[in-house]
Amino acid sequence: MGILTWIVMGLIVGVVAKLIMPGKDPGGLVITVLLGIGGAFLGGFVGNLVGLGSVSGLNVGSFLLATGGAILLLIIYRMVKR
Repeated sequence: MGILTWIVMGLIVGVVAKLIMPGKDPGGLVITVLLGIGGAFLGGFVGNLVGLGSVSGLNVGSFLLATGGAILLLIIYRMVKR
């Protein structure tokens, strides 16, 4: 995937993750994009470990893995913040 694709997917995934887990989280467009990109990396890594595949483009499987990774990042952030 190209850098623009990572940014667009990161924005979409970050927004969806924040909608699924509403609460007091760091906001802003840049943080949301970074959350989505980080979620894609984490989701792809975990997906490879358990045999679900990886984030390999703009498709439903990659979107679900990336969203799961972003939600996991939000959970970790909230646990560390306490």
